[in-house]
Amino acid sequence: MTTAAILIIEDDRDIQELLSVSLKREGWHLLQAATGEQGLELLKKEKVSCILLDIMLPGTDGLKILKKIKESEQWRNVPVIITTARGEEADIVTGLELGADDYVVKPYSPKVLAARVRAALRRQEDEGKEKTAWQQGKLCLDSRRHEAFYDERQLDLCATEFALLRYFISHPDMVFSRNQLIGAVHGPGYPVTDRSIDVQILGLRKKLGDAGNMIETIRGVGYRFRALS
Repeated sequence: MTTAAILIIEDDRDIQELLSVSLKREGWHLLQAATGEQGLELLKKEKVSCILLDIMLPGTDGLKILKKIKESEQWRNVPVIITTARGEEADIVTGLELGADDYVVKPYSPKVLAARVRAALRRQEDEGKEKTAWQQGKLCLDSRRHEAFYDERQLDLCATEFALLRYFISHPDMVFSRNQLIGAVHGPGYPVTDRSIDVQILGLRKKLGDAGNMIETIRGVGYRFRALS
């Protein structure tokens, strides 16, 4: 089995050292960068399995780096977990809407962060083990190729949005609570707020365009993917 490579983009040396010690215990190969520019250079040279990204970086800030990663055909499917001291709701919403797969506020437990990395890696591994393709009208999803299309237009989805759409389209007409969706996408007991899943579903709806209304809000319960007759 190939060892996962984790890219840490963080300018605080103490945090770099803490993460280096704790994450190496998981058996992962670590790559470290002190600036966003250094991180992008490493992405060009190395195959990366997951990225831990600080927002407040010298030079180009982390949100701009995130945008560049998610706009890249080569890197956009790599899970990105934001790790930052900026914990205001507006910051979290911005990070998730730009395509981050998770958002962890400092100070955080290295064990919790490692669990979130494992969940992100597991989602990628699971994509090749399940049914590979679904279609609802003009909406098509191919899990093996990690591609989704609507009316022959390829959808630019981050890893979490893709996982949500795959779960919805593979369970048509079933109603799920927010906690059930969090568990299905991230794993049971995953520490993420209802607000985060709402933001991710809002982003998914926007990218689906006319097909966004297939994801229905069930007031007081959660969400449902409405199958076409």
